[in-house]
Amino acid sequence: MSENTLTVTVAYGTTKHSIALPARDGHEPLLKDLSEALTEATGVPTPSQKIIFKGKSLKEMEESLSSFGIKQGCKLMMIGKRNSPEEEAELRKLKDIEKSVEQTAKKLEKVDGELTGLKNGFLAKELQAEALNKLDHRVKIASEQLMKILEELDTMSLPEGFSDCRNKKKGLVKMIQGFLAQCDKIEAGISDHLAKIQTKNFALAE
Repeated sequence: MSENTLTVTVAYGTTKHSIALPARDGHEPLLKDLSEALTEATGVPTPSQKIIFKGKSLKEMEESLSSFGIKQGCKLMMIGKRNSPEEEAELRKLKDIEKSVEQTAKKLEKVDGELTGLKNGFLAKELQAEALNKLDHRVKIASEQLMKILEELDTMSLPEGFSDCRNKKKGLVKMIQGFLAQCDKIEAGISDHLAKIQTKNFALAE
């Protein structure tokens, strides 16, 4: 069981959702995992969900699904209200912002990979300084983009009740701060390598 994926069918309104839950780190899927997958599939946040199996409402989120007698192919039912259209609209905005952050993060990853290549001598010495300056420029652009996104998030004012949005926003701010720290680290690596090249060049000139 631990190696497999548990697939169940959950009826919500007139729609049936096939939910596949992989075992994580050898542990069976929990009710919590099913609830998160249902939020993803239906837009109904966990606190608003009522998951029903064989006429019984399931509440113990940390319990494994098998402890409720749920096996491969079982049918369950869920009732609950989705987020308000207003909150859904804000969530969509936050998801778009998340995509921009991920795109910028990919650019950073590329710069980091190229910097490692330079450090490993994948480019002729005389071309390295110019390449490093270009990488530095790209990191600065990524850093500026991330700062702009942070400012955008900062101006978003979310009502108290929009807990899903508030959590998503908090997570995004944390994620961006992590990437900004990565920008600093890459910039420091670029400066460091530039200094090494210049020292070597001076030594050769003498």
